[in-house]
Amino acid sequence: MSLNILNMNIFKIILLLLAIGGVNLFADAQAENKFIRRGNDAFKEGDFKKAEIDYRKALEKNQNSTKSEFNLGGAMYEQKSYDEATKTYEKLSASNLTPVQKAGTYHNLGNSLLQSQKFEPAIEAYKNALRNNPNDEDTKYNLEYARRMLKQQEQQQQNKDQKQDQKQDQKQDQKQDQKQDQKQDQKQDQKQDQQQNQNQQNKNDQQQQPQQGQMKQISKEDAERMLQALKDNEKKTLEKIRLEKLKNAKKIKSEKDW
Repeated sequence: MSLNILNMNIFKIILLLLAIGGVNLFADAQAENKFIRRGNDAFKEGDFKKAEIDYRKALEKNQNSTKSEFNLGGAMYEQKSYDEATKTYEKLSASNLTPVQKAGTYHNLGNSLLQSQKFEPAIEAYKNALRNNPNDEDTKYNLEYARRMLKQQEQQQQNKDQKQDQKQDQKQDQKQDQKQDQKQDQKQDQKQDQQQNQNQQNKNDQQQQPQQGQMKQISKEDAERMLQALKDNEKKTLEKIRLEKLKNAKKIKSEKDW
């Protein structure tokens, strides 16, 4: 008898806990919906920061609320917090959603990535959106737009690389020109040195030539004295020759007479 009473008491406690839990769940659901409605009103009025706060409060009441998560991503997007919006939509895309909900999530993810100029992952997001909703014209348009932007980005990068290569080539050409100029300057310096040396040598030769000329030049008086000396020497020589002839002549006569 006491055992049955105990079992009945436990059963009552369980019912009571379930009732309390249900009341709490109902209260949390009510609070979640209240914050979502407040967030939606603020979003419509353009107060995206207040909308963000309300959606986060709704998530505090129910962290698995896909509706609060989706709306929060929109509030972050409108505040141009594209990285935060991207994280929100990426997290939401892993949730258990209907195809339409997944398509909308991937579409918004693509928009957030597009705003961050991350064109390749944006293209992939739009493709995922179309896999879940193939007839969405907005997603098709955004996909083509992202492809054009990716092509333009690649072209700009290619042009940038070409300009960088041209700058590098110009630097190399400048270095080669500098080396060539240095060689030319060295040759010119050597040529100037040789020319200066030659000019100095010619100058020295010119300075020596007048000195040699001065040594050769004599006065008129010196020339006359030298000429007179030559004449005197010539007379002496002729006289000596004449005397020798006389001596020889006497000998010849002596021999002849004997």
